[in-house]
Amino acid sequence: MAKTIFITGASRGFGKIWAEAFLKRGDKVVATVRNLDSLTDLVQTYGEAILPIQLDVTNREACFTAINQAKEHFGTIDVLINNAGFGLFGAVEETSEQEARDQIETNVFGLLWVTQAVLPIMRAQGHGHIIQVSSILGLVALPVLGLYNASKFAVEGLSETLALEVKGFGINISLVEPNGFTTDWAGASATHAQSLPAYDGVKAAFQASMAESSFGNPEATTPAILKLVDSANPPLRLFLGKVAFPFAKQVYEQRLATWEEWQDVAVAAHGE
Repeated sequence: MAKTIFITGASRGFGKIWAEAFLKRGDKVVATVRNLDSLTDLVQTYGEAILPIQLDVTNREACFTAINQAKEHFGTIDVLINNAGFGLFGAVEETSEQEARDQIETNVFGLLWVTQAVLPIMRAQGHGHIIQVSSILGLVALPVLGLYNASKFAVEGLSETLALEVKGFGINISLVEPNGFTTDWAGASATHAQSLPAYDGVKAAFQASMAESSFGNPEATTPAILKLVDSANPPLRLFLGKVAFPFAKQVYEQRLATWEEWQDVAVAAHGE
């Protein structure tokens, strides 16, 4: 059965790839972008099946307007994919106030506004699926991406809480956790803080580790996303790529070992 999918950040990368995959199989797609020209090819190919909307997700009022426009146009919103976001590269000390605010405004508040806007519609329908595009860096951290890590950690906590709150309304929540993929996330889409020489060594080590990493093909994520959307019982978290789960498992094993080591101290802190 065809679904109506609302996708933010659909101008390129995962958002555009997934939007086209839904359209190809006969779904209706509401695609939000900052520049409508980026969707010209999809509009020409799929016509009335796609509703392009210009949207800056940091504008809460505009998010509610876009969601309501989509509901009025297609009559329903079955799936929301919160994909809009960007990466900020720079050590924590290097990050300016404005850079930090911009990162959180887009990656956290933008996602929150669109989520809040769609919830009344999904509650009234008695069904819905909200897919938050997080990152493996919402579960484990890397250097030189502190504010990005923080934004995705926030998305994790918000979405896990939301899942507990809306399950009774027939609404499912899924967090998608990609490892690195060959999108332009680290290229034209990214911003960079002004460098401090003190962190040159940290950055060199980070770049060396990235050079040795395996990056996935973004087109290859499509079957996983289609399966997630079609699942009657979707998982709260879905890793994308072959690197994400082993990385998370290694880090969590180290965390558990440390917590066990300090458990006597933790228990003593409880008091009598």
